[in-house]
Amino acid sequence: MHRDTPAAPARNDLIDTLRAFALIGVFMVHMFEQFEIYWTAPQQTLTHTLITTLMMGKAFALLALSFGLSFYILMDRATRRGEDFSRRFVWRMLLLAVIGIVHGLIYRGDILIVLALLGIPLIPFYRASTKVLAGAAALFLLQPWMWLQIAIAASGAPWANTPPNHWTDPALAIYQTGDLVAVLKTNLFEAQVTKWWFFIETGRISLVMGLFLIGLLLGRSGFFDAPQRFVGVRRIALAVLAITALALYLAKPHLTALLPAEPKPGMARVMAGNLLGGWFDMALMGTYVLLIVEAYLGLAGKALGWLAPMGRMTLTFYVGQSLIWVPVFYGFGLDAWKTLPQGTALWLGVGFMMLQAVIAQLWFRRFAYGPLEWLWRVATYRTWTVPFVRRA
Repeated sequence: MHRDTPAAPARNDLIDTLRAFALIGVFMVHMFEQFEIYWTAPQQTLTHTLITTLMMGKAFALLALSFGLSFYILMDRATRRGEDFSRRFVWRMLLLAVIGIVHGLIYRGDILIVLALLGIPLIPFYRASTKVLAGAAALFLLQPWMWLQIAIAASGAPWANTPPNHWTDPALAIYQTGDLVAVLKTNLFEAQVTKWWFFIETGRISLVMGLFLIGLLLGRSGFFDAPQRFVGVRRIALAVLAITALALYLAKPHLTALLPAEPKPGMARVMAGNLLGGWFDMALMGTYVLLIVEAYLGLAGKALGWLAPMGRMTLTFYVGQSLIWVPVFYGFGLDAWKTLPQGTALWLGVGFMMLQAVIAQLWFRRFAYGPLEWLWRVATYRTWTVPFVRRA
């Protein structure tokens, strides 16, 4: 093996299981959204309420948390080998950004490029003290700059009450009726601009950075390496997060109503809703994580561990989901957004995830990495000596 290429790392099945849950959640939201076409005419149905309340934003938050944890694991393993992984991590993120750009041509909602570009600024935080990390995470999550925007909008400043850029989204009409060339052209630039405006204007970029840092802190603490050591802390945190999530859910409409609705569109209320909604997403995501840990360490451990192989090939599955399902829903393919009931789409999503779970189990009997994971590792270390077929 190439001297700079470490052997395939030992896996932590609990972490891989959490990644699998993030993958499942993101995909089910995509199926609900018809890969974004749904938002041309959303309907306040029970399905809408359940998915947006219980899954939307939470799965993405778990993915961001897992990313920060993975960053720590990569850097820590290199440090233990006596290496500085910083430059190689930058290169790894640039490669991920390229994958995201290509994937984004088919599906505008690609999050790989967001994770990649926001991942690079994580490097100086690796050696920061725990206090600095905790303070920075709190700053990113509390978003004092958004509080300032809310105050300015509430004062009636016209510029602060201008409708956000991401509210105008001509790409959705292209997805409904455009041919493949039109979709590719739209997704190359125009649709990506709308996506980035969404992340900026809703505070998502700040939340992602905060969750990255929490993942880093959890990795440094050894929480997922020996969760048995944290039983008391885990259960107290579970109660606090669950109560916080419930309180935010119940209080959000009342708190936002305290802010002025004028001048239209009442951006003080909109931004406060984004802020409180982001906190609710994080609190509920944290509740999910701790419940999964409790179940994994209890009687459901064996059943949940069956999902771990999915978490080892999230990149392959995430990209593959778009390549298969975007042509199903979009106008250049089967045009199913017109005829496929949302409930049926969600059940198809459940069946598809079960199929991916079986594929992952069978795949890792023979191979050491998922296909895209292997190519990403090969390109990261710039050598073809990374083993693909599992040795007997």
